[in-house]
Amino acid sequence: EVQLVQSGGGSVQPGGSLRLSCTGSGFSFRGSTMSWGRQPPGKGLEYVARIYSDGATYYRNGVEGRFTITRDNAKNTVYLQMNGLEPEDTAVYYCAVGVSGYTDTSTRSQGAQVTVSS
Repeated sequence: EVQLVQSGGGSVQPGGSLRLSCTGSGFSFRGSTMSWGRQPPGKGLEYVARIYSDGATYYRNGVEGRFTITRDNAKNTVYLQMNGLEPEDTAVYYCAVGVSGYTDTSTRSQGAQVTVSS
């Protein structure tokens, strides 16, 4: 059974930074693509970033250059460093297994609220 335990999140002012962490168990973390998705208030789920087992990374337009996804296979943990946060980044953020795992409650974390507001 896939388990993903997420930490981080919170409230920051525009231009601030936050780091999300997510530790996985119950699957082969080292061999898995890990992703981050988010759901803005009143909107649907959307892709944010993903990192493949070889370390290759891809980002949503609009976050590239501000967000960085990394992984530590020794700790079974994936991170999302978010810098230069904007009000439009306000959302519930999920980590997930797989490219689009954030769309499935069985392959994503419990979620964490990120609020960017002055």
